[in-house]
Amino acid sequence: MDRLSPTLRPGGPRAGTQRWRELLFLHWWVPVEALRPLVPARLSLDLWEGRALVGLVPFRMEGVRPGWLPAPMAQDFHETNLRTYVHLEGEGPGVYFFSLEAASWTAVQAARIGWGLPYYHATMGSSADANEHTYTTVRRGRPDARLDVRYGLGEALVPSAPGSLEFFLLERYFLYNERGGTLRRGQVHHPPYPAFAAEVSHIEEGLVAAAGLPAPGRPPDLVHYSTGVDVEVFPLHEV
Repeated sequence: MDRLSPTLRPGGPRAGTQRWRELLFLHWWVPVEALRPLVPARLSLDLWEGRALVGLVPFRMEGVRPGWLPAPMAQDFHETNLRTYVHLEGEGPGVYFFSLEAASWTAVQAARIGWGLPYYHATMGSSADANEHTYTTVRRGRPDARLDVRYGLGEALVPSAPGSLEFFLLERYFLYNERGGTLRRGQVHHPPYPAFAAEVSHIEEGLVAAAGLPAPGRPPDLVHYSTGVDVEVFPLHEV
């Protein structure tokens, strides 16, 4: 499968720009049979050595704006997405989102109406000191759909090489969604993630179960961190 072409900047006008900061990538191995019914039938699960993964990614969004909005009106807010990895007929490896939590009500409405993405309004926050980072999110009206995580950072990792597990998990540039029975794909463009090792010291989460998947009931199997990237967002198109 071609995993390098999606990293290239697509042609045509971009839909907007964003800055993604302080990303924590939490991954669990999950049974394929539990994941398959929750993903649109046209999409194939993108497996690592025959095994499926679900990823939970809490981070901060900065400077979020569509292309027509002046920079001073851009928004900053926290976001957390729950996702898995898919492809379409052996091409276009990307992500499929089960849910996206955001602290901005305006951003939630815009993403639901304009992009058809499963965004939810949440109460969110983060903090950090010299030793530890803390991140919390609780979905409005559904207190079980939450995440409370504390973690510390480790050493910087070498740039993710194609074929590595880190490249498989982090370097994802296509997103898919299904709306009204129509499958659509969008693309983002950004530099490769500067990645770090990380270790979770505490986690309570209910977002995986809220999406209809079995609750992991254990710490994440894989943990990575990135300081962030500047992102160009391109429109969704029917596929």
